Amino acid sequence: MGSMVKLEKEIARMREYFRGGKTRDYGWRYSQLQGLLLFIKENQFQIFQALMEDLGKHHVEAYRDEIGTVIKTLHFALRNLKKWMSNEKAKLPSIAILTSAELVPEPLGLVLIISSWNFPFGISLEPLIGAIAAGNTAILKPSELCPASASVLANTMPNYLDTNAIKVVQGGPSAGEFLLHQKWDKIFFTGSARVGQIVMSAAAKHLTPVVLELGGKCPGVVDTLSSSWDKQVTANRIAVTKFGACAGQACIAVDYVLVEKTFAPNLVELMKIAIKNIFGDKPRESNSIARIVNKQHFHRLKNLLNDSAVQKSIVHGGSMDEENLFIEPTILLDPPLHAAVMTDEVFGPILPIITVDKIEDSIEFINSRPKALAIYAFTNNEHFSKRMEAETSSGSLIINDAIIQYAGDSLPFGGVGESGMGKYHGKFSFEAFTHYKVVIRRSFLVDFWFRFPPWNDHKLLLFESVYNNFDYLGMLLVILGLKKKKKPAYKLI
Repeated sequence: MGSMVKLEKEIARMREYFRGGKTRDYGWRYSQLQGLLLFIKENQFQIFQALMEDLGKHHVEAYRDEIGTVIKTLHFALRNLKKWMSNEKAKLPSIAILTSAELVPEPLGLVLIISSWNFPFGISLEPLIGAIAAGNTAILKPSELCPASASVLANTMPNYLDTNAIKVVQGGPSAGEFLLHQKWDKIFFTGSARVGQIVMSAAAKHLTPVVLELGGKCPGVVDTLSSSWDKQVTANRIAVTKFGACAGQACIAVDYVLVEKTFAPNLVELMKIAIKNIFGDKPRESNSIARIVNKQHFHRLKNLLNDSAVQKSIVHGGSMDEENLFIEPTILLDPPLHAAVMTDEVFGPILPIITVDKIEDSIEFINSRPKALAIYAFTNNEHFSKRMEAETSSGSLIINDAIIQYAGDSLPFGGVGESGMGKYHGKFSFEAFTHYKVVIRRSFLVDFWFRFPPWNDHKLLLFESVYNNFDYLGMLLVILGLKKKKKPAYKLI
């Protein structure tokens, strides 16, 4: 209880610090982003160790998916910060004579960032970069499921930042619950839909705006394809993004694949080849597949496969090592659609392949389920890809690859419907933590006398002339009395 009282006082002090105005300064924002960049670069080995300890991530995978992406994002933010902070002129209609308007970006205030465990540095720091760039004070709550990573963020990162404005709070569900009951100017949450509902419910008490990055079951759609090269490239890209990105423990991983029945056996064989080429004959010994985060999630995945009907659908893999929290890349062919593996987000190295009579049926299949964070369509058919674009809804649609959208600083990243709300990355992260205030400046010199009561039909005619693309001739005719309002066929009360 004492620690919560202390935290409550810290939150109050941070709000006062924001009101002092220091975080609004360009120099402060720039220096904090530089501090983050220095933290990443100087503690790269420590971050590697933490990710190995928490998730068993190979250091190359850790650099590809977390350290490298954060460095790239920081360089992008530092290059563009001044432009992002600049006021934007707004065009006004002709009626606004001697009037100018602009959009002034201003920070929201004190914000809360709750991150997930699967990419504990990337998912923590990407939104924090936006919060800092926008000039906010921020509290970051990393996941307790990755204690080594959370410790680095809480104990090392503050050495590089203004701790009056940026704090890391460690703790489990009780700490998260306490934080959610405080008043914030924005909450940014990454995690499951179940917890997202809790976050949104708590935010509603204070009418706090939220960004929810929730994920969901991201479908892959594999057309029959024509060349053997395209087929193998497709299998390779699915395999590396499904099994080689935190062992499938990623919200944007391919959750399941839709394919025509006639092509399904071919795809299964191609996937087996891809797994062997990427992870070798013994994936467990390759050190290139991360482990399952903890025993709870291991047993959750184990239970997905323990269903007798699902067991019959296993066409590759299925072996498990509970002691080392390892699950072999596993492929299922046509598991029951009512089974948990097809109703729940897999979030692990298990890939169901579902067959359809013709590939166009995949559109109806996708639309019958909650909107996904991403859809991945592998096809050479331009007409089919256009149909996927026009007839499905998702956070993003990627043709002939997977997961690459996460790396685009110029692209918004976020979900739609059940997969989340709001977006970030690049300038979109800045905008997520910014209020664009409208500022209008008007001269005293010109005024339209007819804007003031008392009202009459003569003034109505003048308004009609003004709003009709500023009809100067019409206005002149009205003023000279050469144009009069026809009496309406009804009586106004």
